[in-house]
Amino acid sequence: MSLEGKTLFITGASRGIGKAIALRAARDGANVAIAAKTAEPHPKLEGTIHTAAAEIEAAGGQALPLVVDVRDDERVKQAMAETAERFGGIDILVNNASAIQLTPLAETDMKRFDLMHQINTRGTLACSKHAIPYLEQAANPHILMLSPPLDMSEKWFAPFTPYAIAKYGMSLAVLGLSGELKSKGIAVNALWPRTTIGTAAVRNIIGGDEMIAKSRTPEILSDAAYAIFTSPAWEFTGNFLIDDSFLMLRGVTDFDKYRVDPTQPLMPDFFVPDDSVPPASLDKVRD
Repeated sequence: MSLEGKTLFITGASRGIGKAIALRAARDGANVAIAAKTAEPHPKLEGTIHTAAAEIEAAGGQALPLVVDVRDDERVKQAMAETAERFGGIDILVNNASAIQLTPLAETDMKRFDLMHQINTRGTLACSKHAIPYLEQAANPHILMLSPPLDMSEKWFAPFTPYAIAKYGMSLAVLGLSGELKSKGIAVNALWPRTTIGTAAVRNIIGGDEMIAKSRTPEILSDAAYAIFTSPAWEFTGNFLIDDSFLMLRGVTDFDKYRVDPTQPLMPDFFVPDDSVPPASLDKVRD
């Protein structure tokens, strides 16, 4: 199965994981709506919807850059309509946009929690709601959340309860929507990285260049997402997937190619269940 001619609506696709997923689809000749807020260059963040569009088209796809704040219901609805008008429909929705602040409740301004909740949980629900009428008409429709397995362990909540609630809200949407939309043939799945991923969020919020060196590249997630989108929607739904474990099941054996720096051990990400065994060592692979 190929993504040639398929249309993806990806939130937060101007950089990082969202852009990587877009570029992987573009290599098949897919159409991509880049739904993100960055239209003008940002002093601390690389990429805009326009630079991402240029890369997608250079990779072989067609791109539609759209300024979208997922907190704005009407803009989301309008952007979906613009995408369908341009490309003839929508086949895949990727809920990638997310806000993060890793602080305990006592140190979290409630306005910041509101932002995380509105983008992560509410934004996911709004985008999914407005995509359903288009996905119902698609041949192999998928909704993908970049969100963690529902492992309700205290250790994932206690250090940053506000963020954990907002992020797990995306996963709860997977649990509910996979059941709600099963009869319509729309697959709903979650994908999460075992290790940190070398993105601007990791550099700016979690640990700078040192953490980037201990991360995998966004391509491990784009390869996993591609494998999801090329699976039959009517039978592959309601899954909470860890990137490397899922890729192993699909025949991938070389995980070293995803390392940013092979001389550094990999840093495990948040929210990965303790009983999830990595298919490849997270230790460094060379001196």
